[in-house]
Amino acid sequence: MSNYIFMNDEYVREEDAKVSIYDHGFLFGDGVFEGIRAYNGNVFRLKEHIDRLFDSAKSLLMPVPYTAEEIEKIVEETLKKNNLETAYIRIILTRGEGGGFSLDPFICKSPQFIVITVPFEAFSERFYRSGIEIITVPTRRNRSDVLSPQVKSLNYLNNIMVKIEAITAGVQDGLMLNTEGYVAEGTTQNIFYLKKGVFYTPPCSQGALEGITRNAVMELAHKLGFQVVERSVTRHDIYTADEVFMTGTAAEIIAVVKVDGRVIGDGKPGVQTKQLYEKYKLFVLGNEIEAVVN
Repeated sequence: MSNYIFMNDEYVREEDAKVSIYDHGFLFGDGVFEGIRAYNGNVFRLKEHIDRLFDSAKSLLMPVPYTAEEIEKIVEETLKKNNLETAYIRIILTRGEGGGFSLDPFICKSPQFIVITVPFEAFSERFYRSGIEIITVPTRRNRSDVLSPQVKSLNYLNNIMVKIEAITAGVQDGLMLNTEGYVAEGTTQNIFYLKKGVFYTPPCSQGALEGITRNAVMELAHKLGFQVVERSVTRHDIYTADEVFMTGTAAEIIAVVKVDGRVIGDGKPGVQTKQLYEKYKLFVLGNEIEAVVN
């Protein structure tokens, strides 16, 4: 039995979920999205994801046809209709159809709003046990004055180019630098490193998306007594770190054990990375006090 998809006030089977070929999201990548996880019925940081969706839409002067409260209910109902408690959730908002091939966004009068919920697992379990390898890729992060990384638009070509370069190099992810040569982020993940008991991560002003998981991990680390510092990060900082890990909605927290051929630490997921991951698994279930106390 196929999943139900929410599309513009109705629930349809996924095989019946169709968008016009003249939709600006299809023609030009003119739309925004959010990826969210649900764990045993707890939709993790749903409000924060919806707030970010509204921010992305506002930046692009794109109308959102529902209130934040209505979107929360739509997400919950879509999960319920599909009998899913643990799932990946994708919210998609496109400019809609209008004007044929015209770039004029204001011709489009009916935005498309879609919610998809599916069973989901990210990286293979073996990568959580052994860690992943990444390389610095040639493709640089989009400049903020061209297209802000804070806008989660349907135009993901910058990230796709990085993923192509990582895959063809035979590694699991790519590390993007900004135009000044500082570390920004991975294809869909933020990056952290540990040095002498302090966690560091690039500030969003350096081209990193303000990830929901990133913020949650920073919050969790603070509650566990760690210092977390946002500062400009170089590849040298990453190469010489005691531990490195990446964070994202899909991957959660995953250790990086080799960067550009340099082994990080002892080449295995670090002690603090593993501790954070174990605590995070409680955190996402809503057991935030238990995650810190136990």
